[in-house]
Amino acid sequence: MLYGALEAGGTKMVCAVGNENGEILKQISVPTTTPAETMPKVLAFFKEEPIEAIGVACFGPIDLRKTSSTYGYITSTPKLAWKNYNIVGAVKEALKVPVGFDTDVNGSLLGEVTWGAAKGLSDVIYITIGTGIGGGVMSGGRLLHGMLHAELGHMLLEKEPEDAYAGKCPYHKTCFEGLAAGPAIEARYGKSGKELAGEKEVWELESRYIAKALMNLILTLSPKRIILGGGVMHQEQLFPLIRRKVTEYLNGYLETEELKDMDHYIVPASLKDDQGIMGAIKLAMDSLDGKGE
Repeated sequence: MLYGALEAGGTKMVCAVGNENGEILKQISVPTTTPAETMPKVLAFFKEEPIEAIGVACFGPIDLRKTSSTYGYITSTPKLAWKNYNIVGAVKEALKVPVGFDTDVNGSLLGEVTWGAAKGLSDVIYITIGTGIGGGVMSGGRLLHGMLHAELGHMLLEKEPEDAYAGKCPYHKTCFEGLAAGPAIEARYGKSGKELAGEKEVWELESRYIAKALMNLILTLSPKRIILGGGVMHQEQLFPLIRRKVTEYLNGYLETEELKDMDHYIVPASLKDDQGIMGAIKLAMDSLDGKGE
């Protein structure tokens, strides 16, 4: 059986066809400009494929409340051309197949839980740290939605005393995203993260902010594993720094088997940056199984 998968990102839309094993059989990328320009190209790709269902893992905020009149919409996004856009409605009308829908980071989490670094676990957090910071949460085997969906990138963090940077987030300044996303690193130092790869003080500060955020999440959500993805986390020297600082910040308050083995507790994304599109395949599968829409 073939499934469609759409990873709808802020800069590009990744469109793929895959199977029940998570194998990606065909894939293209379309720039995210405006709905009028982008969506016809996306839909034309899928119309040529004999898919049984499609999963959409989408940038947000989005409306995931199935009883809402705006279910399936991209809502209060800063990408103004996409504000209040009914992406699920457009896909369903064009393709006439079931549509599974969730956030892009929940899609990445679902990919990792189904085929990757969290396979078999029921309580997991996935965080992407790149152009922005977002997070997906699985609790008790279910993706966490609640009132809307998790916005882990916007938790407020205490600034480090030596950090004079005011914060990048236009809403909250010194939230996790405002202090630690890729654009914050570039604004603070005047160079991109790639250009700063060898600068130890850059990653020392970055690791402190990430570790503070992870400590908050460990204490509130009690995950059995935390997966870190996104462009900033390609700086692999961050992982030992983060693990060490999380242990330091927790200061012995919690004693679990997971926390005794930090190398397997805080881990990198494992699916070669395909976790989002693979998660969208799983959303499509779930839509046919009655777990999705």
